[in-house]
Amino acid sequence: MDNTSPSANPTSLASNASADYEDYYTDPDGSKIIIPSIYALVCCVGLTGNAMVIYVILKYAKMKTATNIYILNLAIADELFMLSVPFFATSAAVRHWPFGSFMCRLVLSVDGINMFTSIFCLTVLSVDRYVAVVHPIKAARYRRPTVAKMVNVCIWGLSLVVILPIIIFADTVPAEDGAVDCNFLWPEESWSEAFVVYTFLLGFLLPVGAICLCYCLMVARMRAVGLKAGWLQRRNSEKKITRMVLLVVAVFILCWMPFYVVQLVSVFHRPPHPMVTQLFVILSYANSSANPILYGFVSDHFRRSFQRIVCFRWLESGVDAEQVDYCAVAARGQGTCAQLDFHKNFTASDAVFHNGTYTSRTTAV
Repeated sequence: MDNTSPSANPTSLASNASADYEDYYTDPDGSKIIIPSIYALVCCVGLTGNAMVIYVILKYAKMKTATNIYILNLAIADELFMLSVPFFATSAAVRHWPFGSFMCRLVLSVDGINMFTSIFCLTVLSVDRYVAVVHPIKAARYRRPTVAKMVNVCIWGLSLVVILPIIIFADTVPAEDGAVDCNFLWPEESWSEAFVVYTFLLGFLLPVGAICLCYCLMVARMRAVGLKAGWLQRRNSEKKITRMVLLVVAVFILCWMPFYVVQLVSVFHRPPHPMVTQLFVILSYANSSANPILYGFVSDHFRRSFQRIVCFRWLESGVDAEQVDYCAVAARGQGTCAQLDFHKNFTASDAVFHNGTYTSRTTAV
């Protein structure tokens, strides 16, 4: 978004460098069709995926581990982050901010708090992995769901403090041709540059530095202990969780680094083409849509839980009252797939999937 002066740029916190957008608006395909369509796709995938993550963690008792409580917080932040996308997509389509001053400040504040909460959650997740792998005995004391919930509250409080400049200075400003832009009204132009550096340091550089430090220490610890008794078994048990968190962090860096590079270049050098800026902004939002997909690919627990949700909703939505072959509906397990007769007293809430078959005994993930 523009930080210093009015412009016709439909804006978000994730696009806060000044630029000349005249070329952007002379390209109707880019400004009125392509960009809003991509926003809509990202929003739909993100809202659906993160809603599924939230649901499975809250529903299944064995999903309520300390690590998953942090993932739950990340999913909530990503879900709320997606809620601001329709406003920016609409603004991009109509080349105007039609929602008024209050919504401008509210949407940018929600956008900002969830942007910072996401990276703070990833930092805490990485610290959690470090403690679990390097200090397993001490970890039992701190890696509890109750402690994780308290940490999550602190994360939201810290994010709220960090976005105070947004709450104070976000407002609508007049733009070209009588339009209105949702923007930042800084007292001085230098405040715009300071804000870009501020968000880069707190929203990317320092958290990513802490994350990299955690993983470097983990690698050093693993090499130091080698194949000591008991270590190999514990390392294997933590391996998939650590891999999932590391993959989520890597995707975050890939999605957000181009955006921050563009922001810094725009402030201290010539701004890139507006379409490039918009695409990198969308890429930053796409990160929130990618996380649930990563959970499904890497984590067996999340994948099985997602399969249950999809299959139960499909079965409840209009399947004929005949025997249903679960293997034709969901993923194949290791065992033999049983035929299910839904004429009998068999409900989705009672069904579980184990070794390729349904049973009516309730078990947790």
